[in-house]
Amino acid sequence: MIKHVVFDVGKVLVDFDWQGFFDMLGFEPEVFEAVAKATVHSDLWNEFDRSKMTDEEILEGFVERAPDHREEVMRFWDNIGSSIHRYDYTFSWIQSLQEKGYGVYLLSNYPRRIYSQSIEELAFVEIVDGAVFSFEVQATKPEPEIYEALLEKYGLDPTECVFIDDNRANIVAANQLGMATIHFHTKSQAQEELKSLGVE
Repeated sequence: MIKHVVFDVGKVLVDFDWQGFFDMLGFEPEVFEAVAKATVHSDLWNEFDRSKMTDEEILEGFVERAPDHREEVMRFWDNIGSSIHRYDYTFSWIQSLQEKGYGVYLLSNYPRRIYSQSIEELAFVEIVDGAVFSFEVQATKPEPEIYEALLEKYGLDPTECVFIDDNRANIVAANQLGMATIHFHTKSQAQEELKSLGVE
C-alpha cells in the first residue's frame, strides 16, 4: 500500500529552463553552444549537483571548458537561479496529496548554488514532509546512497513509497530499492498512474 509520494524537483515541480535563460542573456548561437557545452552539458554538471567540490572549483572548471567565453559563463553563473520557475500546479498537487493523508517528500539532484538563488521558486519545500537534495548528502541520483539517505532520514519503508522522476535511470534505481515508480512526462499522466497504484 502506498503511503508516501516522493517527487523529483527539476522538470517535475519546477522548470529548469536553461535554454530560455541563455536566450534571455542574449547568447548568439555560437556562444549558446559553447557555454552549454562548458556547463549544463559538461561532465562537471553532475559534480555541480553533488556539490562536493567548492563553487570556486566548479566555476573554474566551467571557464576552463570555454575560455573564450569567460564573460558569458560568468553571467550565467551569477544569475543561474533565474533559470528556475515553479509550475503553477506544484503547491496544489502537494497539498491535495497531503489532505488525503499521504506523506509528500522531495528527492532531487540540485546544486547548492542554484538552491540558494532559487529559494522563492522553491517555497513548497516548506510544506512537504521531508526533502533530501544532492548538495546536502554529496550524492546524486541514480546512486543508491541518495535514495537511502531519504529513506533513513524519515524512516520510510520503500515498499510504501512511489517515486516520480522525469529521468528513466533514476526511476530504475528507485525501483531496485523497492519503490513503486512513475516516469514523469506530464502531471495528468502521472496522476493517472498514481490512480492505478491506488493513490487518488
